[in-house]
Order: sequence, then C-alpha cells, then structure tokens
Amino acid sequence: MKLTYYGHSCFSVVAGGKHILFDPFISGNELAKNIQVDQIQADYIFVSHGHFDHMLDAVSIANRTGATIVGSWELYTYFGQQGVKNVHPLNPGGKVSFDFGTVKAFGAQHSSSFQDGNYAGVASGFALKTSDGNFYYSGDTGLTLDMTLVAKWVKLDFAVLPIGDVLTMGIEDAIQAAQFLETTTIVGVHYDTWGFIKLDAANAKEQFTESNIKLHLPEIGESIEI
Repeated sequence: MKLTYYGHSCFSVVAGGKHILFDPFISGNELAKNIQVDQIQADYIFVSHGHFDHMLDAVSIANRTGATIVGSWELYTYFGQQGVKNVHPLNPGGKVSFDFGTVKAFGAQHSSSFQDGNYAGVASGFALKTSDGNFYYSGDTGLTLDMTLVAKWVKLDFAVLPIGDVLTMGIEDAIQAAQFLETTTIVGVHYDTWGFIKLDAANAKEQFTESNIKLHLPEIGESIEI
C-alpha cells in the first residue's frame, strides 16, 4: 500500500483502488506549508474527532473531490450542516463496508470538541480491511486495552499511532500499543507540530528497534510503500 504523509496526523493510503485520507489538517500547519491542499486526492475522508487539528481542511477537500466524509454521529451531523454532500456516520463498535473494503470503528481515549466548545462526539480510531492489506489508525488516544480488540478483529499489516506525548501517547506507550495490536510496523504521527510535542526522532526509532518494531517517520509530503 502507498502511504503519503501530510504532516501532524494527516495521511492518505491508496488501498482497494481508492484514495483514503485521514484527519486533514494542512492549511493551518506551518510545517506543511509546501503541501498544496487543492491537489490532494480523496475518495474517502475519515475524521477521528472534532478538534480543529484533525478536520480543518475536511470540508474544502470533500467539496472539491466529492469524497465521502466518515466520522461519529456528531461529525456526520456537523459536516452535513456544512453542506458536504457525501457523509456517512460511524461510531465506535460499528462497521461499514465500502467499495474499497470494510471499516470498523474503535473507541479512542481522547477529548473531542468543536472550535466553539460544543460536544463533537466520541473520539474514534479506524481499522480497515482491504484487498491490498489491513491497517489501523488509532486517532489521538492514550494507551488502552481496547487495542487488543483490534487484533482480534483483523490481522494488521501496519498501524498509524500518535507518538508525540503530552496530548496523546508517547514513545513507550506507542510501543506497548503496537504489542497490543500484534503488529511490528508502525507509522508515527502527531509530533513536532508545536513545541510541546517535539519528538527526538533518533531516540524514538532506537526505542522501537529495541522492541523489534519498525517505526516509519516519513517526511511531510513523502510517500512510502508499506
């Protein structure tokens, strides 16, 4: 599968013949200033929760591409009110089949609110089964034993996990999460965007390697085969 990293927690995966985008936050991220938002392809946009740094560009990309936005009931309602034509609800515990494969939502241990402070539903992660492979994006979260349920539902080829600490898991907990998920391939996200989530990349890779886990930290705008 081809994964492209757009900074912070935003990335896309080409799987099942579709471009699947996650948590689009580009135009507000100084580190992603060289990314052209209006050139990003998307057939589906998965939004893990309502914080601005995970959904800032969702509406503009969906309106331009016709992509379907998928998220919790509250996000589904919000994006519909914003005029997005294609939206689909998916709460933790539920699963949906799309033309690229099947997605199951899992709970995430994280807050979720819109910019005005209103409730934005339960934070979620998503596990995807596709004809090209299987992967899991946890969304913003702390370490939780619920991750063991992902491994019971699907055998993963890789997982995308936050590793920046303070607001989400840090390195040590992300390593434990990989073990709960029963995968040895991790893509790290949610780091370096602000000073309080600055990552020592060399140290992170060393710690993951010591645990026999491969940590990928692609550059912003870089695509990798995984």
